[in-house]
Order: sequence, then C-alpha cells, then structure tokens
Amino acid sequence: MASRDPVALHERAADNLRFIRETMERAGSFTAVPGVSGMVMGGAAAAAAWFAHVARAAGIGAWLRVWLICLCFSLVAGAIGLALKARRFGVPLFSGVGRKFALSMAPPLVVGAVLTLALMRWGVADSLPGVWMLLYGAGVATGGAFSIRLIPVLGVLFMIAGAVTLFLPVWVGDYMMAATFGGLHIVFGWIVARRYGG
Repeated sequence: MASRDPVALHERAADNLRFIRETMERAGSFTAVPGVSGMVMGGAAAAAAWFAHVARAAGIGAWLRVWLICLCFSLVAGAIGLALKARRFGVPLFSGVGRKFALSMAPPLVVGAVLTLALMRWGVADSLPGVWMLLYGAGVATGGAFSIRLIPVLGVLFMIAGAVTLFLPVWVGDYMMAATFGGLHIVFGWIVARRYGG
C-alpha cells in the first residue's frame, strides 16, 4: 500500500501542472489572438490582393495605396476583435500577456514600416510582399511566445512564404499575399475561433 502513495502523488502533481499550463495557454489566447477578427482581416487581404494586382497597372503608388487601406482596415478590425474578446473573458487588455504580445510583435512591424518607405524611395518596391511577410511572420512568431502554441506556427509559415516570395517573379507577390495575409489568417482565425472562444 505504501508504495502506491508516491506514485499517486506524482500523478496528481503532473495533472495539476498540466491543468495550470493549459489554463495559462488559454488565458494567453484570450488577450492576444481574436480568431473571428483574424478571419475578417484575412478576407480583407484576399480582396485587397485582387484590387492591388489590378491597381499595379496604374503604378506602384496605386498598388501601395490598396495595401495601406487594407492595413488600416485590418488594424481597426484586429483592435475591435481584441477589445471584445478581452471584455468577454474579463482579461485586462493592456497588461499581462496582451502587453507582452504587443511589445514583442511591435519591433518587426516598425522595421517593416521603415523598410517600406526606404524601398519605395530606392525604387525597389517589388520586394515589399516578401519583406512584409517575413517581418510580419517574425512579429507573430515572437509575440506568439506569449500566446497559444498555434500562433508561432503561423509566424513561421509567414516567414517561409516571405523568403520564398523574394525569389519568385514580381507578379507572384500579390498571389502570395492573398495566400498568406488572406488564406492563412482565415484558416488560423477559424481554428482559434473554434478552439479558443472567438
């Protein structure tokens, strides 16, 4: 009888640790990854890819304007989704995991904004789709360290797609943007919404 007690205690401890880890993981998903707004952002990006592809005939400035409009829409959609999910689950929006996620994700996005201006100035904006995917993926992968395990995977997929895009013909860029910012956001957003509450 005495030999069974340590085993039972060990099993209980393992179960408790597993419960704590899963609870912390779910709490991180509530503050950092609103799945429904991710799907909305993906739909907007898929539409923007088509409009941007058409707009490219009018010049790189028109092409960039389409993507900037999509970015503004996506930022608003993401912020609304984040605020609604945080309120629904009663988690603080600007502290804890949400704050760490944002602070980890911000540097690659700031670098992306600076490189966008520089590449436009230097006349090599054809590289922007690959650069955007690489830096957004880096931000999602680093921010995802404070979220559910699925999010860093999304970041790595963006980085792989971005690296590949840099070596593809220029006309493929909008299709890759549709596949990543559109398709990946929709798929991962659906998974997050289904498994992690919205």
